[in-house]
Formats: sequence, structure tokens, C-alpha cells
Amino acid sequence: MLAGVRVLDMASLAAAPLVATYLGEFGADVVKIEQPRGGDPIRGWGAQKDGVGLMWKSVSRNKRSVTLDLRQPEGQDLARRLAATCDVVVANTRPHTLRRWGLDYERLRAVNRGIVMLHVTGFGLTGPKSDRPGFGTLGEAMSGFAHVTGEADAPPTLPPFMLADGVASLTAAYAVLTALYHRDVHGGDGQLIDVNLIDPLARLLEQSALTYDQLGTVQRRAGNRWDISAPRNTYRTKDDRWLAMSGSAPTIAMRIFRAIGRADLADDPDFADPVRRLARAREVDEAVADWVAGQTLDEAMAVFERAEIAAAPVYDVVGLLEDEQTRAREVFRRVDDPELGSMLVQSPVPRFSDHAGVVDSLGPRLGEHTDEVLGELLGLTEPELSDLRAQRVI
Repeated sequence: MLAGVRVLDMASLAAAPLVATYLGEFGADVVKIEQPRGGDPIRGWGAQKDGVGLMWKSVSRNKRSVTLDLRQPEGQDLARRLAATCDVVVANTRPHTLRRWGLDYERLRAVNRGIVMLHVTGFGLTGPKSDRPGFGTLGEAMSGFAHVTGEADAPPTLPPFMLADGVASLTAAYAVLTALYHRDVHGGDGQLIDVNLIDPLARLLEQSALTYDQLGTVQRRAGNRWDISAPRNTYRTKDDRWLAMSGSAPTIAMRIFRAIGRADLADDPDFADPVRRLARAREVDEAVADWVAGQTLDEAMAVFERAEIAAAPVYDVVGLLEDEQTRAREVFRRVDDPELGSMLVQSPVPRFSDHAGVVDSLGPRLGEHTDEVLGELLGLTEPELSDLRAQRVI
């Protein structure tokens, strides 16, 4: 679907490189630039096996690794020449550093007017904080996510995974495709896309801003409850497992009451009316929790599935991998790898009727494709490559 699109991934760690990953899953040729010594820090991030980073293997699927020392003028020149052959450039280096290296949008646009450049930063390219370093944790804090996550009497809670980076990457991916559509369908130029780690997550939390603006109230932590729906929580079963439930639709809430033997609540206006029910959310939760506590997980789920109630087991990773729906949809696939033998990774998420996403290869060795790419795209000869290697440019 994206065959013929070439992406230059000059970024590191998570949010920006993930955008290149998504494009590569649907046919884009992704060339990843890394520093010759050490490479992308995500190579050493998280769990390792035999010195190989597992997250690196998945985030850098379908990419070709080229080493260039961007701190040297020769490396910067090679990066600009590569950008001239590409449709998309992905970066997350701080703005003043990119300008110093001559790899900012204005310089790249001078060599390729059609370039679409995505620049992901902690705070964005404008404003007083624009040149400050930032990671996803700051986005999760400043967006309001941590403030509303956790129990009411507990501290603000950060997620144990790269939430802000992931949300930013999804926003940025559709922005890149929109810019390419504008260029290729409407005949426009390329353009610079500015995405930070705060705004995309704040968009998902927009209800807090809307409520504050119109009602003057500030959302507080409430555990698993949410003040737009009841019941909505996690519930412990008799066999010490957990299930999650949402009664967001009024019809679902009524089915829940009847399924747990509390038809009286369905007939009571204080519980049947969605707005009045919220005022008695604690009583609703207690009724559901009492019933669930008397059932095993399998028993409770059997009742809820028969009644067409929105409930699901709270899985650990083993439960996720073994679930019949996950298996039927082949959500995870095993990919051969020269370093690990093989590895189970998640398949590309979007499903198209006429095209399937691909995972041809997992994260490559550092600089594995340097000679191949510089020869193919820039026409460098073996003596030239040897000279660059002697200078430690590549």
C-alpha cells in the first residue's frame, strides 16, 4: 500500500520511531540512521535476551540500519543527501541541535521540496519550553493523565508502559499520511509536522478541560470508577481472579441488574435513569461486586456472555496470548530472527480487506545495511565507504 514511499528515520527511543514502524508495516522502505557507537538507546531499553533488546526487535521491524555520525559534518552531509531521496523524514532531536547539524526542516526542504518532515518533541516546536528535553513520563504528567489515575486517596499514578509515546505515535502517523495525501493527490509541497508528547494524550482527556471550562469543576481520582457510567469497575471473583465491566449504555446496565438477580434495581427510577444512577454509583458497585464475589471467573463470564453484557476478564499476558479471540485473529505472530532464532511479536494492528500488513524482519544489527543503503541510494563505492569508515563517520 505504501510501496514507493521511502522514510528516513533519524529518531531514537519510542514515539517517532514507532511512526516509521507503522509505515514500514504497509510497504514503506524505512532507512534508520543510528550513531555508529551505541546506536539507538532503545537497543538497551527494557528486557534483554543474550544482550539483545526485545523492544528494539519489535520497534525496528522492517527497517534497514545505517550508521552515520551526525556530529560530524560528513555525516550531516550524507544525511541530507539521503533525505533528498526520501518522502518522509522522522526526527525527535531537540530543535536547536537539528539546526546546528543542518538537518532542520528548512535545510532539508532546500534539497527536497516535497519532503514531509515529522518532528516529535517533548513540548513542541513553539513556546517557551520548546527546546527542553522531554520523555513520555512528562507527557503523562502534564496532560492530566497521572492526576486522574489511581485511587482517590493514593498518589497520582503513571502507567508502566510508554503510553504518551504510543498515543503521540498514532497521532503522528495519521498526520504523516495526511501530509502525503495533500502532496501527492492535491499537488502540494511537503511540510513540517509538529507533534509533542503532551497534546495527543491531553486530547483523550479533553473531558476534564470541557468540564472545567463550563462547570468550574476539576476531575479527581476515583480508582476504576468514572463519573459518566455505572457500573464501571473491576470485580474480584470467587477464584481470586478479576473481571472488568462497563454499563455505559443504559440497556447494558439494565441487563447487568437482571443478570445478577437484581431486577428490583432495573425497576427503580434511581437506578434505571443513567444520571440518577451515577449519584448512587457506590451502591451499584457493591451490588455487582457482591454477586461477582460468589462466582468463579468462568461462571460469571458465562452469565454475562449469555446476557450480552459488556464484561471481560482482566488478563495478564498469558491470558491475552491464549484467548480464543486473540488466536482466531492471529494478533501475534512468530517471526524468524538471526539473533534470537524467532520471536513472537504483535501483528500490524489495522486490518484491510485487500492488503495485509507485513513483518518481514525484526530489528537489525547496528549498521547492518550501511554499505547497502549508501551504495544503493547515494552511489558510494567501496573505496569511499572504506574511507568514511576509517574517519569513523559510518
